[in-house]
Amino acid sequence: MNEPVRKSATFAGGCFWCLEPPFEKLPGVLSVLPGYTGGTVAEPSYEEVCSGETGHAEAVQIVYDPQQVGYRELLEIFWRNIDPTDPGGQFADRGSQYRSAIFFHDGEQEREARESKARLEASGKFDRPIRTEIVPAAPFYPAEEYHRQYHRKEPGRYQRYRWGSGRQRFIEQAWGDKEGEE
Repeated sequence: MNEPVRKSATFAGGCFWCLEPPFEKLPGVLSVLPGYTGGTVAEPSYEEVCSGETGHAEAVQIVYDPQQVGYRELLEIFWRNIDPTDPGGQFADRGSQYRSAIFFHDGEQEREARESKARLEASGKFDRPIRTEIVPAAPFYPAEEYHRQYHRKEPGRYQRYRWGSGRQRFIEQAWGDKEGEE
């Protein structure tokens, strides 16, 4: 039996708890790990990242089999689960640690990310500019164990957070569906 081809994709879109479920449902996604990337401190803790002083963003790193799911499909899921027009954070979470960003791992991902962003901008879907950053992948530091699979460990708290933060309402209003909802 052949081992699947493995590639990585890294996305920041506010609280990492809310980015795990939509990606892990996709056939071909082998793992989704919350963590921190894009900053200047090695092995940062959650508390350090929350201070906003490390430069990191909460993010998810996805390992996927490109023979089963394409990077373009991952980008579509990403866009449908964030507010790409907000440069100051995501929903109730404010600060650079909650910014939206695509961290590309190679030239092909960079090209696809830029094309995807341009398509979204040209679609007229939003009445403000798309502010999501597209930057080279940086060292990724896995989040503490208690953050991993939070939607499964604490489903009630997770759902209250998802609704209370305004994320779910925004997704439903922007996309007219329940994409990303558990």
